[in-house]
Amino acid sequence: MVANKMKGKLEPSERQKLIEEGKNLKEGLVSLEENLLKLTDQLQQEAQCIPNITHPDVPIGGEDCSIIRKTVGSPREFGFSVKDHLELGKQLNLFDFDAAAEVSGSKFYYLKNAAVTLEMGLISWTLSEVMKRGFTPVITPEIVRSSVVEKCGFQPRGENTQVYSIEGSDQCLIGTAEIPVGGIHMDSILAESSLPLKYVAYSHCFRTEAGAAGAATRGLYRVHQFSKVEMFILCRPEDSESYLEELISIEEDLFTSLGLHFKTLDMASGDLGAPAYRKFDVEAWMPGLGRYGEISSASNCTDYQSRRLGIRYRPQEPIPTTSKKKSKGNLAPTQFIHTLNATACAVPRMIVCLLENYQQEDGSVIIPEPLRPFMGGLEIIAPTST
Repeated sequence: MVANKMKGKLEPSERQKLIEEGKNLKEGLVSLEENLLKLTDQLQQEAQCIPNITHPDVPIGGEDCSIIRKTVGSPREFGFSVKDHLELGKQLNLFDFDAAAEVSGSKFYYLKNAAVTLEMGLISWTLSEVMKRGFTPVITPEIVRSSVVEKCGFQPRGENTQVYSIEGSDQCLIGTAEIPVGGIHMDSILAESSLPLKYVAYSHCFRTEAGAAGAATRGLYRVHQFSKVEMFILCRPEDSESYLEELISIEEDLFTSLGLHFKTLDMASGDLGAPAYRKFDVEAWMPGLGRYGEISSASNCTDYQSRRLGIRYRPQEPIPTTSKKKSKGNLAPTQFIHTLNATACAVPRMIVCLLENYQQEDGSVIIPEPLRPFMGGLEIIAPTST
């Protein structure tokens, strides 16, 4: 409007007045845009505090209210004094926590000798088994933008965050491959014919483990950096519950084939993270630690992540129309896809399970048969003479 007025013949004083008015409008617009950005960020932060809804069958309450879905096997009976993985690892020269503490700090570790072969074997075997079930293998970036972390339902800026943020940047280290895999199709519209998309991702994971302390977290059980194989599915909303069942079945098959004793739990509402509509944890028996420990979880996040990440699909069926002409108007509207994730192998905790459950009286550890072809045929980790 000011620009239009400037086009006519004006007195110098009137022209100067309009110039000042235009300048004030520009400055005001800049201020409004800055305020809008601040308010948008505040709104986003508030919205992130709202978790997903929960499945009607989710037990209500804290972790103790979780329900056992399935129990596989029974604790092994030992005819000798059982050692934990720390003692076994020391005797078999498998890892070094002391040197890692000097180099990196507490809750870091070096794997050595047969432990390195065991980690590589676990990763290769797990990838092989999951790929047989139609999953596409990927190795992900391990640094992602903070905004992607937030959109996946994690809060890198929270007081007790598990996320490592990189100072002076808008990036974070990933705590799970779920985050970079979730971002692969960010801000895109998928064809219904391409669904489901199934990925099995290998990555290192980094977690601050804020507030974690005590005997229950010592050794390899809770560390700042570890390798993990993660499954991730993008599917139509009506299919997500059946794919959650598929993910749980894969986990149970993997752990059963390794001869582990474990239980699968339908986790209570108080133990669900913000993105999870429903979550099942697998807890395996760790005889050296004398307790069950979580080795895996599977979650249906419905459209909680896809709405934030902007991942939609277009159904194949067009909207019925009486017109013979094809137009964008008779395309089916897009819908948000559902996302699911599940741990196929969290390496350190799997090493804990295998060392403690397969230990022998002489201090050696037997390698489960399925892993042997992936470890150069190694059948037993035996103490070496110094």
